[in-house]
Parts: sequence; C-alpha cells; structure tokens
Amino acid sequence: MAEARFRAIVDAVCEAADHALELWAGGATQVKRWEKEPGQPVCDADLAVNQMLHEALARIDAEAGWLSEETADNPARLAARRLWVVDPIDGTKDYLAGKPGWSVSVALVEEGLPIVGVLAAPARNELWIARAGEGAERNGKPLRASARTHLAGARVPAEMLPRADGDLIPVHRPNSIALRMAMVAADEADLVAGLRWGGEWDIAAAALIASEAGAAVSDAIGRPLLFNQPDPVTLGVLCCAEGIRDAAVERLSDRAHKVRAERG
Repeated sequence: MAEARFRAIVDAVCEAADHALELWAGGATQVKRWEKEPGQPVCDADLAVNQMLHEALARIDAEAGWLSEETADNPARLAARRLWVVDPIDGTKDYLAGKPGWSVSVALVEEGLPIVGVLAAPARNELWIARAGEGAERNGKPLRASARTHLAGARVPAEMLPRADGDLIPVHRPNSIALRMAMVAADEADLVAGLRWGGEWDIAAAALIASEAGAAVSDAIGRPLLFNQPDPVTLGVLCCAEGIRDAAVERLSDRAHKVRAERG
C-alpha cells in the first residue's frame, strides 16, 4: 500500500478519535445513551464517529466494502476484495463511565486478512498502527510481544480470574478488547482469551497489531481468524505469547467447545 494512502487512513482514524475524545471529555451529559440489547450500551458518540469514519474511509477506498458494529450489515460486502472493518468506539462501557479504556478500531481487510490496522486510544494518548509484513508500532515505537514460554504466571488483563486459572496473574483490564489484545503486542500482558461470540469489528485491527508484534492470534479453539465471513462473528479470541499458544489452547479447549455447542 502506498504511504500516502496509509497515512490518510491513520489521519481519518485520529480525526474521528479526537471527536470522540471531545465528547467524552465533556462528561456524561454530552452524549445520549441507550441499550441495543440488555448489557450492550451504545451512545450517540458511537454513531457520530461511525459516520465520520464511513465518509472519510470511503474517500480513501470507495471500492472497499463496509462492516461496522454500528451499521446494518450489507451482504454486498461479501463480493468486495477489500473491506473496512470498524468499531467506532470499542469499550463503550468505559467510555460512558468516564474511564480511558476505550478505543477507535479500524482495519482494512483484503481477501479475508487484515492488511492495515489502526487503533486510536486518545484518552490514553496512544496510537497503535500495523501494516501486514511491516511490523507494529505504538506512538512510533516498534512493538515486540512477550517471549514467555510457560503458561503459569502469565499476565492476563482481568478484574477477577476463575479458580481454574489461579496460576495466572491479573493485570489492569481496559474495557476495550482491542486494547487488551494490544497489551499483548506491547508485552504488557501475556494472554488475552475471550470465550464469547463477538463481531469481527472487535478484533480485526488488534489482531494485525498483535500478530505483527509476534503474538499468536486465533479464535478460542486455536483456529486461524478469517474476516469478511457471511456471519461476521468469531468464537472468542486467543491472543498470547507464541510460546504459550499450545498450552493456552489446551486449557481453553473444553470451555470453548462448550460455548460453540451452546450456539449450535
């Protein structure tokens, strides 16, 4: 990808993230909120950022399809060679609570795989970027994931851990799953494991950032992630140091297969 086009993508994400930050800095009174489903909050900032990104990214690549958490899915995207995968505010619960653990997540996917990932977390003064085959950076500094080889003692962003995972070490947990995955890329965590079905928009950008930093990234069962699927959801996510991948898959296997069976 040409440097000018890549920089235009980064600039578009940063501009949208700055707008989200302006609304966030104004406090709860600046945004209206409601629930799409019980426990799934959304606010008008989500929609405003989504619209900004839709317009800006279409100017950069009008031929790419569009998949966003805040836009009704259009099956026409399946015929597109490239696809914008967008979560305008990942971590809305933190956003609405006035906490900084939220981000704006944008990936450009080509033939099922992310080729550009941008994650802007302006309340944390962080900008994460990656291009396929060219590594990942945070605020201009190259990232390298953990070299850990033992699962016991692995750092996990979590408020609480199940008893079965008592040998792991909880560390600070932002609400944004993308930021938690980025922590693995930055060697600030060793393992992120999600066991709920989630949208491709939650993880597409962070998956590229983490993998370009040397982390192992898959679904919760250990299968490779492919994006722009007819049903754009994944069975959780596993993002971890390469050296603990097999042990993590083994530990999660029974739990992940149970979640899979429950969905049918």
